[in-house]
Amino acid sequence: MIEWISTKWWALALPCLLGMALPALRAEAAEPADLVLTGAHLYTGTGTDAATALAVRGGRIVYVGNDDGVHAYIGARTQLASAHGRLVIPGLVDAHIHPLDIADLDVCDLESRALGLRQLAEFVAGCVRHYQPAAGAMLRVHQWNPSANQPEPGYPTLRAALDAAAPHNPVELLGNDAHHSAFNSAALAQARDASGRVVGYSKATLAGAFASFAGLVGVDASGEPNGAVNEDARYAIDPHGMLYNELPAVLRAPEKVPERLNRAGITCAMDAMALPDGLPVYDKLLRSGRMSVRMTLAQFYDPSHNRKADGSVDYDGMVAKARAVRARYAGNPLLRADFIKLFADGVIEGNPYNVPPTLGNAALLQPYLQPRFALDADGRATVTGYVDTDSADCVEVRAHPERYSADAAIAAFSAAHGFHPGQCQVSSGRLQHDRDIELEYVRRMHLAGFNLHIHVIGDRALRTALDAIEAARAADGNSATHDSLAHVQLAQPEDVARIGRDRLYVAYTYSWADIDPDYDLTVVPFLQHVSGNSIAAMHGSGSYYDQHAYPVRATRDAGAILVAGSDAPVGTRDPQPFVNMAMAVTRSLPGQPALNAQQAISIRAALDAYTINGARMLGRSTEIGSLEVGKSADFVILDRDILALGDSGHAGDIAGTQVLETWFRGRRVYQAGSAH
Repeated sequence: MIEWISTKWWALALPCLLGMALPALRAEAAEPADLVLTGAHLYTGTGTDAATALAVRGGRIVYVGNDDGVHAYIGARTQLASAHGRLVIPGLVDAHIHPLDIADLDVCDLESRALGLRQLAEFVAGCVRHYQPAAGAMLRVHQWNPSANQPEPGYPTLRAALDAAAPHNPVELLGNDAHHSAFNSAALAQARDASGRVVGYSKATLAGAFASFAGLVGVDASGEPNGAVNEDARYAIDPHGMLYNELPAVLRAPEKVPERLNRAGITCAMDAMALPDGLPVYDKLLRSGRMSVRMTLAQFYDPSHNRKADGSVDYDGMVAKARAVRARYAGNPLLRADFIKLFADGVIEGNPYNVPPTLGNAALLQPYLQPRFALDADGRATVTGYVDTDSADCVEVRAHPERYSADAAIAAFSAAHGFHPGQCQVSSGRLQHDRDIELEYVRRMHLAGFNLHIHVIGDRALRTALDAIEAARAADGNSATHDSLAHVQLAQPEDVARIGRDRLYVAYTYSWADIDPDYDLTVVPFLQHVSGNSIAAMHGSGSYYDQHAYPVRATRDAGAILVAGSDAPVGTRDPQPFVNMAMAVTRSLPGQPALNAQQAISIRAALDAYTINGARMLGRSTEIGSLEVGKSADFVILDRDILALGDSGHAGDIAGTQVLETWFRGRRVYQAGSAH
């Protein structure tokens, strides 16, 4: 913690300390600073880390150097402080976050706990008792972890568990990845078709009005919805099924957003999916003077929901909306809106506990595999084999699906073959929009002068995004835009090379690059053949997933610019920058092996991703991102030396780093132990 020193005491003691050299220093001194910090270990981000002091005037840094040199900036009104040798770093830049969903609110919150379906039902029932929603009112349960939820006697599906928990209220579980939801029967019955008519989700409507959502709505062995509803299929029930679920509460107390960011040492961020509904929150913060963070909006307009009367995509309308918002904040020093967000695909996780197992929907270059699962002695899914989707039996099922839709036919097929006929499905996932739409959308926004920020998970989605960016740059002749990719969970080597050649920014969430046995069951068996459920089975020599997942170092070495995005509230509302930095270096959870350690980076590379590189991506590198004269006085004091930990082989300890103080434009906006 910084120790404040009396200016009067310093003025009396300084002549003695300097051997009566004070008059000469003052004769050469510049205008006195507002703040002088000494006794620090400054990570300036410039390659020179020997500095121990800085001076601030008017919110900007006017001196970086040693303790002796800073004395020239001390005047009668200068605020003096000592960092007592603590590490001081530039304010952090979170280049992919959903700020309006990270505020601390009183809501029903699972906090990403992995629960079986019985425990899940008990938790939701407790929320019903605590919050007492009115009859018929929707109960939203936040931070649901869709990677667990093992069936238990009496609770075979999510739908059954939620029906037992809340028989009188519709319930929605909001996935902690913002791509999955789960609903009970009362909520499923509220689904509206394209005309706005309430028809509900059922086996019949999934074959009719909602046929386009095949694969996005989970079904049980009989083909009825099992409660799981993903991606765009959620909007038929809840128009706000992805973000802004508690917007009225956030609008009442918008200061909770920057407070949460500052607590993590974040002084600049990109709202990675800024909807028009959220703009009043930012406007209120700006008016109040409590906007203690620089924000860039990546505006989001869904081509599927912006159509003309003839059904064609209204590109001109979306461009006009985006331009209007950009103009609304033009010249604002704290808020910009010059990025556009696009989803190239969804997510890769499947559900091994469902019958038939649910496949992921991320767009892959190769089809998902169809593992055959059983439960081991601990109730965990384990792989016992694979369905041959090219077999004559599966070819027959795909040719005549109507013969295998009735319960009796399903039961007979399952008994004869040992797997559900639904596992004859062949799927490579899906792009979020038709390829032609994604390419045209990127081209139009590029021509309008926007930077693109594209969500990509699967390798086919990545290839499509690269095609779109390259075509757009060719169309307008502008290759200097700060186009960026988010996540990049799977990438082929030739596309890694393209990312580098195009000098794209890549916003990795570094804490996702790990080995997690429960999570891995939802992904790895659907991508490569494994037997069992052990770590060795999932991540053995030659593992396809390990070779292609989160290629951080490879993209950097190819020429990409690494930035960092927490994606909060995905996983947790805490942006946890130091957990992300630790795992960028280790690529492992405590006690687990590393996920392809060759893709790890150094602590300095991780810190640069969170500082100067993020500033460059957002077009703010002349004002933030490093501790240099002329830049904004945005800095963070830490409780430990993360550089020394990374250099000495103790990078795992970086995860526990605590922010002691955060300063923004020369003003302290967070102090550990304060009321914030």
